[in-house]
Order: sequence, then C-alpha cells, then structure tokens
Amino acid sequence: MRIVGGQYKGRQFTPGKSFKARPTTDMAKESLFNILQNKVDFEQITVLDLFSGTGSISFEFASRGCQDITSVEQNFHHHRFIQEVIAKLGERHIKAIKANAFVFVEKTAKTYDLIFADPPYDHKQFAEIPTVILSKEILKPGGLFILEHSKNYDFSNYTQFTEQRNYGSVHFSFFRK
Repeated sequence: MRIVGGQYKGRQFTPGKSFKARPTTDMAKESLFNILQNKVDFEQITVLDLFSGTGSISFEFASRGCQDITSVEQNFHHHRFIQEVIAKLGERHIKAIKANAFVFVEKTAKTYDLIFADPPYDHKQFAEIPTVILSKEILKPGGLFILEHSKNYDFSNYTQFTEQRNYGSVHFSFFRK
C-alpha cells in the first residue's frame, strides 16, 4: 500500500501476504483525490471510511489535511494493520474502529461531510449499501457519499446519484445528499 498524495506521499506499508483486502489501486486513488480536491476542503470535512481494509483511503485523507476521519473495519487483522500504520505515521486524526459497517451506521450519532465505502465486491448486501447510507441521518446535508464497486453494479437510478467514474476495474459512484 502506497500513499499517493499529500504530506505522506510516497510512504509505503506492507500488510503482509495473508492480508485478504482488495486495496484501491494507486491510479484510482490518485484520480479520485484529484476529483475531490475540486469538491471539498480537506481540512474542513469529517470523513467516514467504511470497510476500510488497509486503511488506504483514510490515510490519503489524513495526508491531505483532514482533521476528523473515522475508519471502520471488521476484520481483526486488517484493523490491527490500520492501527499499526496510524502509530508509524504518528497520525492523530484517524479514529480506527473495529466494527461491522452496517452496525456502525445503525448506531452512530455522528454526522459526516463525506462517506466512502469500499465493501468486498462479493458482499451479500452490496447492492443495499447506497440505500442504507442515504436513508440514515449520518450524511450531512450537501454531503458526499462515494461507493467503490465493480462494473457489475449500476446505481444511476438513485435520485441522489450524481456521477460515476471508471478507472480500469475500479468504479466510483458519487451521491450527493
């Protein structure tokens, strides 16, 4: 895993061979954050990173100056890796939570300016994720929800859908509340 921009640009961390997450590709991350730099003020937003995996997206937000990032990952080994990288970076702005993303979304009282979700593509509830996120009061008015997915999904029929971007096998659907 490599951080592609900001103050930690170029830093690399290796999760190990037994790691089962599918990290977002560097090309897709760089493209996503090029889009986001024109849509959000990184230093002013609260971010929720669901299904964090390696924590790569959380680290990109922190590297660009985000002050309030919540990283939610259920897998013990993945969560531990995220905590190790936070410690190595000396990063104070990421709160790593070991939890099921659906349970977290149900129980949190906090609201976010930007929510990013990168669930396993074969997750049995994958198609429900936009409905779950957009029906809860966790995304602030005007907030942005980004879902990473494969080409097998099309979310353009959602009323809050704004655009889809494709980078090889990585697809991002954007929704605005």
